[in-house]
Amino acid sequence: MQQLLDASRHFKKSLAIAFDICSVELAVWMAFSLRLGLLHWPSGKQWFIYLLAPALMFPIYSHSGLYRAIHRHSGFSSFVMVTRATGYYGALFLLMLLLFNIPNVPRTIGVIQPMIFMLLTGGSRALVRLWFKSIDATLKNRLKRDKLLIYGAGSGGAEIATAILQSQKFKLAGFIDDDKNLQGSTVNGIKVFSLSQAEMIIKEQNIHNILLAMPSVSHSRRNEIIQHFKRSSIRIQKLPDIDQLAGGQVTISDIKDIEIEDLLCRDPVPVSLVLVKRQLSDKVVMVTGAGGSIGSELCNQILAVDPSTILLVDHAEYNLYTIHSSLERRRLRLDSNTRIIPLLCDITDKNRIDDICRVFKPEVIYHAAAYKHVPMVEYNPTEGVRNNVIGTLCIADAAIRFGISSVVLVSTDKAVRPTNVMGASKRLSEMILQALAKEEGQTTCFSMVRFGNVLGSSGSVVPLFRNQIKKGGPITITHKEITRYFMTITEATQLVIKAGAIATGGTVFLLDMGEPVKIIDIANRMIELSGLKVRDQNNPDGDIEIQITGLRPGEKLYEELLIGNCPQPTANPRIFKANEDYIPWGKLQKVLDELKFIINSNDVESLKLILKKIIPEYQPAEGISDFLKEEETLKSTFNKIR
Repeated sequence: MQQLLDASRHFKKSLAIAFDICSVELAVWMAFSLRLGLLHWPSGKQWFIYLLAPALMFPIYSHSGLYRAIHRHSGFSSFVMVTRATGYYGALFLLMLLLFNIPNVPRTIGVIQPMIFMLLTGGSRALVRLWFKSIDATLKNRLKRDKLLIYGAGSGGAEIATAILQSQKFKLAGFIDDDKNLQGSTVNGIKVFSLSQAEMIIKEQNIHNILLAMPSVSHSRRNEIIQHFKRSSIRIQKLPDIDQLAGGQVTISDIKDIEIEDLLCRDPVPVSLVLVKRQLSDKVVMVTGAGGSIGSELCNQILAVDPSTILLVDHAEYNLYTIHSSLERRRLRLDSNTRIIPLLCDITDKNRIDDICRVFKPEVIYHAAAYKHVPMVEYNPTEGVRNNVIGTLCIADAAIRFGISSVVLVSTDKAVRPTNVMGASKRLSEMILQALAKEEGQTTCFSMVRFGNVLGSSGSVVPLFRNQIKKGGPITITHKEITRYFMTITEATQLVIKAGAIATGGTVFLLDMGEPVKIIDIANRMIELSGLKVRDQNNPDGDIEIQITGLRPGEKLYEELLIGNCPQPTANPRIFKANEDYIPWGKLQKVLDELKFIINSNDVESLKLILKKIIPEYQPAEGISDFLKEEETLKSTFNKIR
């Protein structure tokens, strides 16, 4: 059997031709025997019919492609091919009998023989397919496949069940559904269970996987289901959202792991696009930091409202190439006429920024370019401030001089009572725009949007934890009590665009981040979602250990979104306005000139002092963490000792 399966394609084709020749000859003999009422033995010119049948059959079957088909995978299309080819053969065979008018050959042979031949060839191919199918089933049963339950017996569940039944990756044990009308029935021959019955099935059949096939279910309901199976140590996977599945059939490749984002994000509040379209449609829009996590998603959201041009500004060549390629593919799918222009640029390069604004004349700027990794900026403070503060100053100055209508700064909760240079630099960037917004005679609308951590962004704990879990641990956390606000990239960028559309100038917007979440809770949930268990004193046989490494330089235990009190609501329930103090531009400008000199001399101590002077809430970490300054001091001390 296995030798036949492994035989060459040429051998299998020859075998099929030989079988069809034998079948067409057998059909001639059976036709004579049935017509004459006795077991026929050809004589005289009757032998001509035995030669004519294969001579007609072979070229017709070859031309029809029957010897190119793979019978083990043939289905209804193969049956149609056989029927069509046999029909052509039968018509020609009957015509030849009528034309030659051979003695002792009844004309009805021309009708009976093709019918018998059709049964033999069609039936043989069906038997071959069933035979191979039984072999495949036997082989699949020998393989160790993960048993799977599908939660959701709707159309998505039925489609993925069909794909699973044909695969060798999973063995489908049943469906789960909340609809009592479906419970106890079958879908594709597979039984539908209730939630309570599923727990029993999981234990009895040792099931380790559940697939959520409910693309349109709310985040809250999805979270309830996951919580229900928490004690079962079961791996839960999902199908993508319904808009991602709208284009075609569900396949095995659509199955994805449940991510922590699915549990932490709220059900979205619809964002009205009327104001957004009014601000961005047919406009030239510039996004700085376009290749970053926030910048790239901003570009995706902006493309959907049909601006005339999107200017992608980034100093990282690969990031710029990636977002440009991605947007061009999406633009073609949307059949959009938007121009997408990638521009390599350091935002602290005033001349380059001026040239971009002078030539392309952007009407709206989303300023997302920033160094945002807290320890990295703490280790390189002057460069962090140069990029974040001087870069913002260059953008703001160009916006005023070239009459750009709107600038939206993407800020952070770390700007509130900062304990690190990154947070202080972002607060100072906010203050620059606040001060410039109040200057008389300028027409640019400056606004800032402040929010917390973005799940899945570069530098976020989520991709770090995901990678650590893949490697078998340990997961590293700086402190057991460290807590952060979280939001998904999509939700954050939608609200940034919306906030920019309702800004009136100098406004600091806050995004509703929900309740803060402990980082250690995220680690625990991610381990559980992977179907694993935490290894600790209570469970020494667990899979992944969580290690506490200690707070890093400038890191806070808790983050805040507001310096003052009483944020004001807006038309969107997720967006608030804050009333934050600032320094008038005339006074702030002098301090910024001094700051530029300090940056150029890499004077870290003076840098922190001037940041403290401008931002009274800034509480810098003790000592100097700048690697360059530390090395310089170390070598200077060593030389003195020598």
